[in-house]
Amino acid sequence: MRFANPIGWRVSGQVYRMLSILDRYFLRELAQTVAATVAVLLVIVVGSAFAKVLQQVANGSFPASVMFQVLGLQTLSGLASMMPLASFVGVLMGLGRMYRESEMHVLASSGMGPAGLLRPVLLLGMVLFTLTATVSLWLGPWAVRTSDAMVAAANRSVVAAGLDAGRFTDLPGKGGVIFVDRLSSDGRKLGNTFVAGDRSSKGGPAHLRIITAASGELYQDSDGSGRFIAFRHGWQYDVPLGGDNWRRMQYEGNDTSLSAVQPDGSDDDQIYGQDSLTLARSDDPTARAELAWRLSAAPMTLVLLLLALPLSRQHPREPRYGRLMLAVALFYLYFLLLMLCRAQIGKGHWHNQESMWLLHLLGLGLALWLLRRQYSARKPSARALA
Repeated sequence: MRFANPIGWRVSGQVYRMLSILDRYFLRELAQTVAATVAVLLVIVVGSAFAKVLQQVANGSFPASVMFQVLGLQTLSGLASMMPLASFVGVLMGLGRMYRESEMHVLASSGMGPAGLLRPVLLLGMVLFTLTATVSLWLGPWAVRTSDAMVAAANRSVVAAGLDAGRFTDLPGKGGVIFVDRLSSDGRKLGNTFVAGDRSSKGGPAHLRIITAASGELYQDSDGSGRFIAFRHGWQYDVPLGGDNWRRMQYEGNDTSLSAVQPDGSDDDQIYGQDSLTLARSDDPTARAELAWRLSAAPMTLVLLLLALPLSRQHPREPRYGRLMLAVALFYLYFLLLMLCRAQIGKGHWHNQESMWLLHLLGLGLALWLLRRQYSARKPSARALA
């Protein structure tokens, strides 16, 4: 059976076939190197995000059952900052290999000028520009909003916290252990319940607190930061460890708090999760700074790709990673200057994005000047003329 290709595939295939053999070779080699660099950096980003997520789970910010979903969404939101570096390093390594193996020198001696290298790099740059802009302006904020909604829903349900009928479960945040014989489908209604935990007063002995109940219900306070279980018809025991003055109390209703939802230390999550159109309509300096940062990710990718062309040129006997270290230092200088501009906009000292666009223009001018210097004919020296 023969399936018809989508229109987009047919158009892209026709465009690819219209390119020369040399253009297709450059595109294939550079795309493979960039993809490999993205994969390596993605492993590093995932490892860093995984450590942060584990710390949030340990602090009680959200239950462990949604840990991997939150990890995936946080990794997706971090792609916007990773794509410029991955594209830059990928093109540097791809072209650097061609220079070391004398492929570029052979092509140059065959008549290939700067246009022969600029054309495939700009085509690849347009693809990476579009991808980075999509992640920065849409996918990243969507991932932050989805992650926050998932965590909020998990904190409203003890099912997401790992509670299951018929077995003992640790309450989040070292809140003790709980056992229920029945559990509703939404995780809010509990059957016969047993809770055991310890508490200690300042300067006094530790106490073991045991609660039994015929039924219970999970609820949150109005701001969503506190989590409570309302027990009905049961007994509460307070047993001092090492003492015999224990107490027993029968109750009709007894509310006990679970561990509070701990903030993860980020006060700008609401700004990070807002869509770009909302940020564009806001007059808040923090919102303007976040929008300026999102808009600068895609131009930064394109400028770094153009800078990679002259920086990747090296001789076969040149140190393999010498220029790569210089290029990474240049990237971090560029990145830190953009962060400085973002901070000034967020503090309200600067009210527009002109400083960030000026940095992009300076980077573009530097790339064009280096390219012109690389391919321009050198003037003969006085000794050669003599």
